[in-house]
Amino acid sequence: MKQTVLIAGLGLIGGSLALNLKETEGLTLLGYDTNQTTLEYAKMNKMLDDVFDDFKEAVVQADICIFAAPVSVTVDLIHQLNQLSFDHHIIMTDVGSVKGPIMEAANQIESENISFIGGHPMAGSHKRGVQAAKKHLFENAIYVLSPTESSTDQDLDVLQALLAPTKCKFLILEPEEHDEMTSVISHFPHLIASSLVHQAKNWQKTHPYIPKLAAGGFRDITRIASSNPLMWRDIFFQNRSKMSRLLGDWIEEMKELKNLIDNGEKTQIQNYLEQARDYRDGLDSRKQGALLSYYDIYVDIFDQPGALLKVIELLAKHDISINNIEILEIREGITGVLRLSFQNKNDQELSQAILTKNQYDTVIEE
Repeated sequence: MKQTVLIAGLGLIGGSLALNLKETEGLTLLGYDTNQTTLEYAKMNKMLDDVFDDFKEAVVQADICIFAAPVSVTVDLIHQLNQLSFDHHIIMTDVGSVKGPIMEAANQIESENISFIGGHPMAGSHKRGVQAAKKHLFENAIYVLSPTESSTDQDLDVLQALLAPTKCKFLILEPEEHDEMTSVISHFPHLIASSLVHQAKNWQKTHPYIPKLAAGGFRDITRIASSNPLMWRDIFFQNRSKMSRLLGDWIEEMKELKNLIDNGEKTQIQNYLEQARDYRDGLDSRKQGALLSYYDIYVDIFDQPGALLKVIELLAKHDISINNIEILEIREGITGVLRLSFQNKNDQELSQAILTKNQYDTVIEE
């Protein structure tokens, strides 16, 4: 069946969706954006069949519309739908990480020809824009869908079939349920990471060498503070009631922790750390959920040309697929540490055996 799909918003997510959908047989792929440079890049790289800078002109041609703009922009575009007439059935969805405002706007759509299904692919990057789009961005990522009263089971099936090339894992959630969970595991950690960076920046006035001492641990826990500030400002604003509640909970938690430190409660501090460790260690790929983790190995390597390549080639010769590689720390002329992540325990154990046999020092994460 021939379909015309419009991606409204050609940033990282919209561009990555375009790369996944472009090769689908019988699909005409349209793109909308207000940035002419973005449209020219997408067209030059043949990511789409046609591009538009007029949303109303584009959307009336579509059978499926994916809103891939920031939440506030998506809400504005949805409101524009009531100014248009649709002579055919059209399925609409979004990719926003906050569902409340979008679903509220969707509930105000007047046309009976529009079916709306909320969506959120839980994938991203510290990079932004259509130039950062990657075809593999959604692979094995959780893709949350939230049907509405305007949508049918058949609409949901059509949308899932369209998105199948992304190789994501679908999860059906109520919008409120989605927003609460993503606040805890995604939005709030971004805010905390930024606050930790600000704390280090403030202490730098007293200790100028702090940036030189900030190594693996600090960089790991604050990495997400490097994400797009404009996007996250929008997310925090759209989900501000839940963020405020989480901040309140966090402040109370920190007060209790401060009391334990002030009073020298060593046993309680140890229990606190053990409980955190045990819960964190349970968030792995063996337990289904939105937090995808893998089976990790830590490998010591020397700071020399080709050191990383040797490790990768060694595992590639045994057809072992590495899901993620992270350089935790390398100091000039000294050993560094690689964290290699695998999809399953068999690849993890086999990789450790191969690396150990080849004289690499490794630690396996159980």
